[in-house]
Amino acid sequence: MIQVKNLSKHYPDKVALDDISVDFPAEETTAIVGPSGSGKSTLLQALNLLERPDQGILTIDDISLDLAKPLTSSQILQIRQKTAMVFQEKALFTHLNVMKNLTEGPIKVQKKSKQEAEAKAQALLEQFDMTELANRYPYQLSGGQQQRVAILRALAMEPKYLLLDEPTSALDPELEAQVLRVLKDLAKKDVSMIIVTHNMAFAEQVADQIIFVDNGSIGYAGPTDGFFHSKEARIKQFLGAMSF
Repeated sequence: MIQVKNLSKHYPDKVALDDISVDFPAEETTAIVGPSGSGKSTLLQALNLLERPDQGILTIDDISLDLAKPLTSSQILQIRQKTAMVFQEKALFTHLNVMKNLTEGPIKVQKKSKQEAEAKAQALLEQFDMTELANRYPYQLSGGQQQRVAILRALAMEPKYLLLDEPTSALDPELEAQVLRVLKDLAKKDVSMIIVTHNMAFAEQVADQIIFVDNGSIGYAGPTDGFFHSKEARIKQFLGAMSF
């Protein structure tokens, strides 16, 4: 489980996170939703310390850090070894083909053998029916294919928790559907995922838990069904604004 307690992040002109406490269970899918600029991505990126909160306690499994204190490189590495991040931008290595994109991290960072890394990469490509992409370069892929490869690259590092920051926001609806199908398959396999998403239909279908972030605070944290059937005026207003 990932747990944050009393997490705060202030910028000179804005409070991004205001004393947030929330849990992210392992082997479940948590969707973080909320209006633009509400603090969703800040919360997600705080979980692997890409964003450094001003204060709060971050606990991932058996590791617990007081974020008000200076952190060592070793402590930050411990957190990041348990997580992998997928961003809106695919950010693949443009000079490497798909297979090498998937094996670069395991070989260079985790010191796995080329044979072991390639076997893992091949298994992932086969699992998601993407073997035909192995020798292609990013410029030869559609946006949806690039984002699916970015997800597999994160999975190749075998993280305990997969963090995704609006992974389909830059894609058209057809390509978005391709990526969402991959995430839906992962959710069925009980992969621990935390996803910032604007796609309410996807969140309702796939998420075990919804975290609603509004003006840097938690407006709801609980089962998906409870969120989508909430009688709270602010949640009803938000969901109404997301429908057309």
